[in-house]
This record gives sequence, C-alpha cells and structure tokens, in this order.
Amino acid sequence: MSTTNTNTNTSTAPVTLIGLGPMGQAMGRALLKAGHPLTVWNRTREKAAPLVEQGAVLADTPADAVAANELVLLSLTDYDVMYRLLGDLDAELRGRTLVNLSSDTPARARAGASWARERGAAYVTGGVMTPPPGIGDPSMSTFYSGDKEAFEAVRPVLETLTAADFRGTDPGLAQVYYQVVMNLFWTSMTSFVHSVALARAEGIAVGTIVPYLVESNDMADFYRGLGEEITAGEFPGELERLSMDAASADHVLHTARDAGVDDTLPAAVMSILQRGLDAGYHDRSFSILATLMDAGDRA
Repeated sequence: MSTTNTNTNTSTAPVTLIGLGPMGQAMGRALLKAGHPLTVWNRTREKAAPLVEQGAVLADTPADAVAANELVLLSLTDYDVMYRLLGDLDAELRGRTLVNLSSDTPARARAGASWARERGAAYVTGGVMTPPPGIGDPSMSTFYSGDKEAFEAVRPVLETLTAADFRGTDPGLAQVYYQVVMNLFWTSMTSFVHSVALARAEGIAVGTIVPYLVESNDMADFYRGLGEEITAGEFPGELERLSMDAASADHVLHTARDAGVDDTLPAAVMSILQRGLDAGYHDRSFSILATLMDAGDRA
C-alpha cells in the first residue's frame, strides 16, 4: 500500500529531499521553517541529524524517501548519482514530480528528463544561483525549465528556497543558463586568485591588493556594451581595438612569466586574442572575439 502523502495545499505541501550536503541542508532548513513536512535521505545518515532534530523524517532507503511524497527534490553532485540512487525505482517514481537541483550539463538534463518521463514522473530541472547561505532569501534565484504544468503546481514550494525563474519547457534550458553564468563565475574566480598570486610574487600583501581588485571589478557596463555590440553584429573599434587589447594582454602574460607565476591563464587569454589578430581583426573591438567562439546562430 502506498505511503504517499497527497496534501494538495502547496503552502504546506510535504516534500522529500534527497541529498544533504551543504546545499541540501540549507534547503531542508528553509522548507521546515516554511512549515513543509519533510522526508529526507542521505547516504551518510549522520548528516540528517540536524534536520531530524528540527522535525524532518529520515527515510531508511531512497525508495522509502521517494514513496513518501509526490514532490521529490534532488540536491546531488551530478546526474550519475541520481541514476545510482533512483535507477531501480520505476514503480516508486510513477506519479511523482522530480525536481533535480543538481548541477550537470544541459544534454544530461535533457536525458534525465527523458529517463524520468519513461518512468511516469514529471520532471523539472533547476540551476540554483546562490551558495547555501542564500537559500531562503527571496532576492536569490534559481533557473527552472522542463514540465511547465508540474513546475507551476509546485512553484510555491520552490519559492520557499529562492525566487523561481522559469526559462522554458526544454529541460536543458535551466542548465544552459546556469552553466553560462558559472562559466563567468569560475573564470572570474580563477582570474582573482591568479592576480593575487602575481601580486604576492612581486611582494605585495594580499590585504593590500584585494581592495584594488574589488574596486576595479565593476564590469556591468563593459558586459552590457559587449552584449549590445554582439547583438548588433557591429564591432566598431572606436573606444578600443583588438590590437590594443592584445598588447595589454601580452604585458600581463610577460609580467606573470617574469615573476615566475603560473602563466596558464594569461597565456590562454592571449591565445584567443591572437586568433582575432590572425583573422585580421586588428581594428575591430574586443567583442568580435565572440564570432570566433560562437558555434551556432548569433543572437
């Protein structure tokens, strides 16, 4: 006999949460604070203790966790873990709404959606745009895509975690948006630690250089300008031109080499700029580099 909780009041709908790393822990706390009965499961049972103390029910197995409630949230390392945990649960998954908040590629999100539909589950992909401390803050957001009807049905629950930004019915879209933003994030983070390493190699203390890095990092106007040029397909080279940009990047590269600092990052930047120069774009603006990277239609 099914033990599914079918409470239809989404303001207090029961939820199953599988995966209790730092993000899952934060989600669990937010759901409990909002009054949602919560069933949890984690491979390491001890990690569930704080949530159990706050009122969550610890399931013995993933099958028990999925069977407990119609809405199942996944906060896992990647989709491989989902398959390992839920791959044999065809009967349990039927009729469930599976919201996968794990990070992975758009292609794997689409494959995951097909896998879930084959087992009779509605599927929604999520890409969470905040670290764990931001869970529960309505100014934070999560990209969603996939089954729109299922998403709208559980939207009030999801909005206890962050604002919910539905991007479309393609289940891969949430991960497209998420990974695009993460691409900028990780390259920026890598650039930061490289800059700190370069400063240290030249005898400048971390505490001295960081304020300058922070103050010089307001890139919003640059991004908007680049985006406008790429959208228009016009790369005028009026305020800057690629030959100037390449000269500056080359100075950064040789400064790193002279200081004995790893030059992988500035060398990669210089190699992309050099491709632009080789293509004859000396007098065009930096934004034209997008045409060397874009594999599809430009928009």
